[in-house]
Amino acid sequence: MKLPALAIALALCVSAAQPLGKPLTLKQRTPIAELSAKPEKYIDQTVQVRGRIAEVCEKMGCWMNLVDPATNARVRIKVKDGEIVFPKEAVGKMAVAEGKFVRIELTREQAIERARHEAEENRKPFDPSSITGPVTIYQIQGTGAVIE
Repeated sequence: MKLPALAIALALCVSAAQPLGKPLTLKQRTPIAELSAKPEKYIDQTVQVRGRIAEVCEKMGCWMNLVDPATNARVRIKVKDGEIVFPKEAVGKMAVAEGKFVRIELTREQAIERARHEAEENRKPFDPSSITGPVTIYQIQGTGAVIE
């Protein structure tokens, strides 16, 4: 009787990966540090990255920030609300994510509104004077992910 229970427990451990969204398709990963160092090289390309989940959107689970443990470089994986819901309890776990790498240009006013919205979602204070000018954001429009 103990053997089947052990087999089930081992099977659950082996299959602990949690796929979200569409299946991953790329065979090669792009280091997060490479995206940070040379973002223009990857604009509008589909990329796959792996990193530790540092943050997840508290309100809708519509984004997660991945950090490369070796370099501390980070990238945001953003999806349309409800398309994929990144679980808040995944913070601290490793994840592989895939999607289109994009550049978003924001005026100062747009950047203030975006930062204010994010601060509200995460129940953090926000000071509009911390945004001093236009902002360029690079992120991945996520299509799929696997939480390891």
